[in-house]
Amino acid sequence: MESTAISTGPEGTTWGGGNQPLKSSYGKMMMWFFIVSDALTFSGFLAAYGFSRFKFIDYWPIADEVFTHVPFLHGQELPMIYVAFMTFVLIMSSVTMVLAVDAGHQMKKNKVIWYMFFTIIGGAIFVGSQAWEWATFIQGDYGAVQTKGGNILQFGTYKSIEGEAVFKRIPVEEFAVAASSERTQHESKSGVWFTAEGSLPAYTVNDVYLGLVANPNILVCTQTINAKGEKTVLSRDESLLQLKMNGRRYVKGANLEVNEYGAPLFADFFFFITGFHGFHVLSGVVINIIIFFNVIIGTYERRKNYEMVEKVGLYWHFVDLVWVFVFTFFYLV
Repeated sequence: MESTAISTGPEGTTWGGGNQPLKSSYGKMMMWFFIVSDALTFSGFLAAYGFSRFKFIDYWPIADEVFTHVPFLHGQELPMIYVAFMTFVLIMSSVTMVLAVDAGHQMKKNKVIWYMFFTIIGGAIFVGSQAWEWATFIQGDYGAVQTKGGNILQFGTYKSIEGEAVFKRIPVEEFAVAASSERTQHESKSGVWFTAEGSLPAYTVNDVYLGLVANPNILVCTQTINAKGEKTVLSRDESLLQLKMNGRRYVKGANLEVNEYGAPLFADFFFFITGFHGFHVLSGVVINIIIFFNVIIGTYERRKNYEMVEKVGLYWHFVDLVWVFVFTFFYLV
């Protein structure tokens, strides 16, 4: 039988398999494959967000007006402060993970334990903070009126701050007038096609309109961004006309259907992308806890290596890096 020659390349050798392709274990290689594929997934999501924002750039909510909350400081507007704190905590947890991996290379078990403990605490704080931010975003602040075309009308008044007139939003409940007419919740007996109905809003459009009429200093602010990068504030007559002619329903907070801060698509992307990232962080915390207890019981001491700490560290650095992009897209740009 005629033998077939195998090309050995310029160096006269070929890779014949083995346990360490590219001088890396199969475990780390598989982790890198997962990270690359997951990075492509996040890239697709963020690209879709970018295209949508560019398409609706004149109506997109302003992050400084949306993310102004800080726990235990109710009523104070501190734009981006708490989000910056969350980002700092997550980045510092990445630093402690680096220190844990380095301690593992040196076979220093106690240092690995402490650094992983700090990493887990940082991840838990971030996940808890994100859950609080979601709850605050869903609950809403001021309330607004959605028009028949799906746009959002917000309410506020001009206030003098350091000698300059600045438009500040005010809660709808501070000026809305409850009408004497009663609203009846739909029931299944109301029609053949009836299936279900959500709870009635706190106010009707007429309630808000009557309150606007009774408070001449209050104006309507539309979601349209002007040349100065600010939302368009209507005149008194335009405010009354817009609300009376186009007002459809009172809304408060944000969900997958409505968003008191502006375009509903913003809320859809926010919940989906930050939720997907939050799931990754939560998964990382759970995995870190498992590895943490394995370190405590000496599993990796017996194996004579802490490669599992290094592999979970790669994943943790990845979710930290993804958050940098999410933070930039949603909160800074």
